[in-house]
Amino acid sequence: MKISVHSMLIALLCASAAAGADVVDERLAAYKAQGANGFSAAAGEVLWNRSFKNAKTGESRNCAACHTANLRNAGKHAETGKVIEPMKPAVNPKRLTDVKQVEKWFLRNCKWTYGRECTPQEKGDFLLFIRN
Repeated sequence: MKISVHSMLIALLCASAAAGADVVDERLAAYKAQGANGFSAAAGEVLWNRSFKNAKTGESRNCAACHTANLRNAGKHAETGKVIEPMKPAVNPKRLTDVKQVEKWFLRNCKWTYGRECTPQEKGDFLLFIRN
């Protein structure tokens, strides 16, 4: 049986999307176990675009400043200028496929942007916003 490269790429993209869905669903269940509930993509979008004042510098920060408001677009880190690949899993199938990476970036980015760790509720809202 001959398999085309096109068929293989489609299969890989579908597998990556399924892996991302599994990670998101697993994280949502974990956040519910920590007391969060009623996750909302709309709430995630509001939080994504909300600006917070940095206590040390007085600068205004939000997720969209580096990642853009349109998750299908590449972003650029505000301090380093490093390109950040699109957040939307439909555009970047590597997104939301690894639990450790998801939690690592939540910890780092929430502290940088909000000056604190994100709550389980916020994380769940973000995941729905990014995935949908």
